This record gives sequence, structure tokens and C-alpha cells, in this order.
Amino acid sequence: MDSATTFFDCPVYVGGDGTSRCGLPAAVEYRYKFGSADGPLTRVKIRCPQGHRFSGLVEALTMHAASAPGVAADARSAGIAARVSPA
Repeated sequence: MDSATTFFDCPVYVGGDGTSRCGLPAAVEYRYKFGSADGPLTRVKIRCPQGHRFSGLVEALTMHAASAPGVAADARSAGIAARVSPA
């Protein structure tokens, strides 16, 4: 059993303009491997306190918004970072 809970900033876009992200801490509900030609990739299912649910590659959830074209850099979308807190 894992003694630590992993959190990511919620990547869901909110607002009418579609440039702001929720950014609340989203807990990993499920972690699994996904096969690819380059080897297995880690995917996660996450949920934030607002009820947003998202499934994706860990690498996509930890990339900084500044490196993604077309993403606004405000206080909440400055970067999507993984955080680990003890259980």
C-alpha cells in the first residue's frame, strides 16, 4: 500500500474565455501503465475538489504551461506541477 497521496494542479479549463485553468489540487484516484512502442507509459485518473475529473499521461500533467503554445500564464496556469503529501 502506498503511504503518500499524489496531487496535480487540476488542468481543466474554466471560464468563458477558455484560457484559465482550475488549478486546485487534484488527487490521483488511479494510476496505471499504458503500453506504447517506446515502452510503458504511466497514466493517472485525477479528481479535484470542484469535481473535475481528468485522465492522462503523467508527463502531460507535469508540463509547464509556459512551454505549451496558446496557454495563458496567469497565477493558476503558471505551471502544472505534481506534489506529494504524506497520508
